[in-house]
Amino acid sequence: MKYYSLNNNAKSVSFREAVIQGLAPDRGLYFPENITPLPQEFITNIDQYSNEEIAFEAIKQFVGNEIPSEVLQQIVTETINFDFPVVSLEKNIGTLELFHGPTLAFKDVGARFMARCLGYFNAQNPNKVTVLVATSGDTGGAVANGFLGVNGVDVVILYPSGKVSEIQEKQLTTLGKNITALEVNGVFDDCQDMVKSAFLDNEISRQLTSANSINVARWLPQMFYYFFAYKQLYKQHPKIVFSVPSGNFGNICAGIMAQKLGLPIQHFVAATNVNDTVPQFLKKGNYEPKPSKTTISNAMDVGNPSNFIRIQKLFNHSLEDLKTSFSSFSFSDELTKDAMQRIYKKSNYIADPHGAVGYLGLETYGLRDSEFGVFLETAHPVKFLDVVEKTLAENISIPKNIQAIMSKEKKAIEITTYEELKSFLNS
Repeated sequence: MKYYSLNNNAKSVSFREAVIQGLAPDRGLYFPENITPLPQEFITNIDQYSNEEIAFEAIKQFVGNEIPSEVLQQIVTETINFDFPVVSLEKNIGTLELFHGPTLAFKDVGARFMARCLGYFNAQNPNKVTVLVATSGDTGGAVANGFLGVNGVDVVILYPSGKVSEIQEKQLTTLGKNITALEVNGVFDDCQDMVKSAFLDNEISRQLTSANSINVARWLPQMFYYFFAYKQLYKQHPKIVFSVPSGNFGNICAGIMAQKLGLPIQHFVAATNVNDTVPQFLKKGNYEPKPSKTTISNAMDVGNPSNFIRIQKLFNHSLEDLKTSFSSFSFSDELTKDAMQRIYKKSNYIADPHGAVGYLGLETYGLRDSEFGVFLETAHPVKFLDVVEKTLAENISIPKNIQAIMSKEKKAIEITTYEELKSFLNS
């Protein structure tokens, strides 16, 4: 499999090169040259396959011969060794829980898959690779956990000061070893811009790669969620609508990739907070990125979502084609809190703010009688403890693995400018 830059000004590369480079030299995101649908028999009889078999079939064409089959199977097995249950809440609504991994967030899958791929590629490399990543919340913890102790790999995580939850911050600032956290005086977009600038700076001496969803090894494994959910639902609910809490749009873009592979998904809803660049694009036809705003669903506080260019490519840059199977709506913090309260009152289910935004997406879309809506619960509510407890007036028990990190000392280096990041990377 070859990958090309969506800016169309760089040579095509292998999966290995795309993973190690992260971003193409022309600042474009890598995209596979071919997408081959899976056999119809596989989709029709998907409940006869294990999750490991499903994930391997979904990902293998994108890896090609870069990783031996038996190694790739082992990588997949280690990546998804936890549950992905769909929990029914109402007659035609359920939630896909993606928080049963080690850091209680959906990004565990992509981070674990990428860490294992990069570890394999770098096993014979005498030089270290530095994974440089920006986080608006959950990415940092997932990447830190996934890459912790991986030989030949250093991890540098940039996060916006005061704009992630306490638990999220502890997850990325307390591990030590090969993990370094940089606390940026700014917003997530500042962190992301610094990361992109570093990749194009020839004066940086380290070999850099990204673990944000711009990296194909972080982005593509997120397809697995949709196959797993479909496997659980398709016999009772053949028309499934997914509402995906969306910030950088990597997760929902992976869902659309699953659809292109043949998974018969009825519709996608990209549910955002007040960072509404994509909803406004669907209304006006003009893509106008803007500075991000701080909300209670902080992992979605992105004003210029990197992966939307991939979504546009999947629909051949046709706004009309995009609208046939893709909608996007934005919601305020007040509406989010109201949804959390209504979900709890109706179903006795505690949703985190991101999941609640996904629920609102289904409400606004308006499910038809034949459709079953699934909103993605992308993080455990304990990761947003203050917001959830104040909103629901309920105490949430803290899992033991989270309790263990809360007493650890935070270690982070404060920076404000790109020059400070560059100086650190060259030091």
